[in-house]
Amino acid sequence: MNVSITFRHMDPSEAIKRHVRDKLAKLQKFLRQPMTAKVTLSIDRLKHIAETRISSGGAHLEAKESSEDMYASIDKVMAKLERQIRASKGAAQAKRRGGETVRTVVPTEAVAVDTGRARETRAKAKSKKRKAEGPKVSGKSTR
Repeated sequence: MNVSITFRHMDPSEAIKRHVRDKLAKLQKFLRQPMTAKVTLSIDRLKHIAETRISSGGAHLEAKESSEDMYASIDKVMAKLERQIRASKGAAQAKRRGGETVRTVVPTEAVAVDTGRARETRAKAKSKKRKAEGPKVSGKSTR
């Protein structure tokens, strides 16, 4: 795992570097091949910004997040990357297994358009059903 961390407009900190490396190590377990990560941490006025680019084999993922705390920004950007990795991995597995994707699915039947008349009919059917059931009775006895 090759990690490059760049600090802009802030002093480098070993604690932040360690936090980033720990979070990236957790992402590595989702990937089959070793990853290369470029992390840029910067401060713009009061916003702490974390940008990350990850390359692993043919996968190239990128995320950017900002908040009022650098550690929160790092956590948010890593959560985004994890979501991207899981989504791409699931799509790749489905493709290998011959599953259907959104692009290849052929609609089997047309979807009926809901008109005002259909809504009225459903409302009438509900009211008839309620009348047939009778009034609601509470569970208390009147003895």
